[in-house]
Formats: sequence, structure tokens, C-alpha cells
Amino acid sequence: MNIDKIKRVYLLGIGGIGMSGLARYFSRLGCEVAGYDRTSTELTRTLEEEGMPIIYTDDVAAVPASFDSAGEDTLIIFTPAIPADLALKSHFIKAGHELYKRSQVLGFISASRFTIAVAGTHGKTTTSTMVAHILKDSGYDCSAFLGGISTNYQNNVLFGDNNVVVVEADEYDRSFLTLHPNIAIVTSADADHLDIYGEASKLQESFQMFLDRVVEDGQKIVRKGLSFAADINYAREEVCDAYAENVVVKDGEFYFDYHSEDLTIKDIHLGIPGLHNVENAVAAITVAKLLGIAAPKIVHALSTFAGVKRRFEYIFKSPEHIYIDDYAHHPEELRAFLTSMKKLYPNKKLTVVFQPHLFTRTRDFVDGFAEVLALADELLLMEIYPARELPIPGVDSQWLLEKVRLENKRLVSPEEVLAIVKAESPELVVTVGAGDIDKLVKPIKEVLTNA
Repeated sequence: MNIDKIKRVYLLGIGGIGMSGLARYFSRLGCEVAGYDRTSTELTRTLEEEGMPIIYTDDVAAVPASFDSAGEDTLIIFTPAIPADLALKSHFIKAGHELYKRSQVLGFISASRFTIAVAGTHGKTTTSTMVAHILKDSGYDCSAFLGGISTNYQNNVLFGDNNVVVVEADEYDRSFLTLHPNIAIVTSADADHLDIYGEASKLQESFQMFLDRVVEDGQKIVRKGLSFAADINYAREEVCDAYAENVVVKDGEFYFDYHSEDLTIKDIHLGIPGLHNVENAVAAITVAKLLGIAAPKIVHALSTFAGVKRRFEYIFKSPEHIYIDDYAHHPEELRAFLTSMKKLYPNKKLTVVFQPHLFTRTRDFVDGFAEVLALADELLLMEIYPARELPIPGVDSQWLLEKVRLENKRLVSPEEVLAIVKAESPELVVTVGAGDIDKLVKPIKEVLTNA
């Protein structure tokens, strides 16, 4: 495929975070961009405001006529999350279009560029966004395709004037195997997506295949403790090729020192909280060092890094109340998030509102979820968000709740969450999950604002 010849693009599942990034990329290039998604969201409405027409019904007649004919100037992209029997998908196939996954298109775009790819079952969104921000803020520059909305740039796709691209490399459906990175980072490889991989060993194999795709003379940066061969191992407070030490919290802000064989940077201020984000910063600093970015510029960039929407995002903060929202949906992500909350606010009662994501993930990791959720002082557990799945008999939130060794725990609806927050006025509350729990963010903020 010759990306330069594309004049019009239709995206099936345009509202996904990765798909919307491609939509914005091609729109920026001057292409006609349109799409379909199942539901209207804040993101799809933003795309519409940016000039991209979107339909929300599986109606072939609603597709612009300009997409009727197949040709090298027309690109149809789909996400594996859409139903296999979608009428729109069948329509494009019958019309002679070749349909491409997002990952394939990302592979085409990055093929002729110096590519920095960040993979991992968790940590990849923040780390890739952090790398991109260091490159942007330092003046080195880059383009970027991110898996979340960068708070600094209010976007999930960044455009640069050089040949460097930062890519969040997604392991779901083995999507990252379309890339040929010059620099690859693996932040984690915990068992996940077992509905796709079947067993954890297959997921491990997939990450190894990703690393094997690093170009000759490229660099493989892997978190210490993972079983993959690396050029550079990194960690938080474990001595290795690149690591952080002297991690401290001052007035709610994280500071640390960075060490590698040829570089030490003292007293780095991280613009976002979280012990896990200190570790993410070590990986990002290591990339910047490889690119020759000076230490003072790295330090400035990290101090101004504002994070990613729904990643340890402060929604409301006052002397009486603190409310943080986070995307964590795997036990290890939850552990990192809740442990950091405890370190930041050791003397505050922690109220956790959690929405499990997927029946299969809940089934596969129920004991891990139960263990980590017990870190809360109060747990408000919502029903499982099914996403693409049908219910599994016996797998529900009540089953999970019974396994959590915590006295103060309840199974709640969204309406009950708001009623409890209003009645109890919690001093430290977090909403966590990858489903539609984000619909509670504005209502909870309003309740606490008026408390």
C-alpha cells in the first residue's frame, strides 16, 4: 500500500482510541475521513466537530457515495472489536475493498520512519506518551500514535517535522507484529487477553516475536524481571542497566534519581504521581539518552509531563476531598495504582469504586482481583462491563465480592455510587476500570464540588 496515494478513509469502529488516532492522522493529511461506531461518545463527538461524519447505525445507505468504488486512493480500516456479521463490513468487501486492521495501517505508516515502539500489558500508554513528550518538549520532535489522550496536547496523535514516530504497540490480537521498531520497550508481560491467546505462554511468545522484529542495530529496552533478552534492562529501585533510586514523596509530588552506566541525574521531579510511573519514567529517560537528548532537557520535560487522561488523573482536589480516576483493569495495574495511593495518602480512608472489565478477565484473575481490592478501606464494586463478550454462568461481581477479604464492601449500581458519595462525602475516592465507569466522573465531581 502507498499511503501517499490515499484520498479517502472509512473507519469501522472510529471511536476507539487507536482508530480515532488514525482518523485524525489522515484528516490532517487532507483526506476525506468518515466512520461508524456503535455508540456516540465524547471522543466521537470531538471527531465530528473536527469535520469527520460518523454514523451510529449499521446502515449501508448512510455511507457516503464517495466510498462506493474500490481503488488505491480509498482505505477501509476496521477494528477486531466490531461484530463479524456487521453489514457495513460485508458491504465494503462486496464492493471490492480490501479491509485493513488498524495495526496493519500503523505498520505501513511507520515502515519508512525511525520507530520507537512501546509494548506491555500495562504501562505502555503512559510510557509512550512520556517518551513523546520528552521528544517534543526538548525540541528533538516526533510524531506519535498514542493509546490515550495526552493531557499536555489534548490529543492521541501528535505531528512532528522529523522522521521519528513513537507508537504504542498493542499486544491484543498480536497487533504489534506489524511493526519493525528501531527502539522497542517492553514494560510488562503479565498474563492477559487469555480469551485471545488461550494461555500465558502464548502471550509470552508474542512479546518475544515483537522484540525479534527490532531492526538490526536497534535497541531492546525491557523491564528487569521479564524473561526476554534485552540490550538494556530497567527497573525501579533494583540495580540494573538503568534504574531509579531515592524515590521520595514531597508535598504529594514524586522525586527520584536516575542511574545508568554513563549517566546519573539527581532529584528528578515527576509531573505525575505513582511508583509505577517512576519506573515508566526510567524507560522514557533511557530512550531520550539513546537519542542524545541532554539531561537538563529531560528533567524539564518530566517535570512538565501532565500525564494521560484516565491514567492517575486528578479530577477534583480540595482540602476536604481528593478524587482520582484511573483506567486500571488488570490485577497488577490495580496493585500499582492502589499501592501508590497508599504511599501518597497514608492517613486518608481510601474508597475504591471498581468496575471489572470482561467476564473472561474476571474469571481468569478473580483471586488476583480479590487480593488487590482488599487494599481499599471501602470497596464499591460495580457489575462487570461485558464489552465484546456474552455472560459466563457463575462469573459475576457478586462472586468476586465474596472473595474480597474486606469488611466494608458493597455491590452497587452507578446510581448507588452517586448516592453513597453524596451521603458519605469520602475524603479520598477513586474510580477504576476500563469500561463505561468514566460516565461517573463528571457526576461524582459535581457531588464533591457541592459537598
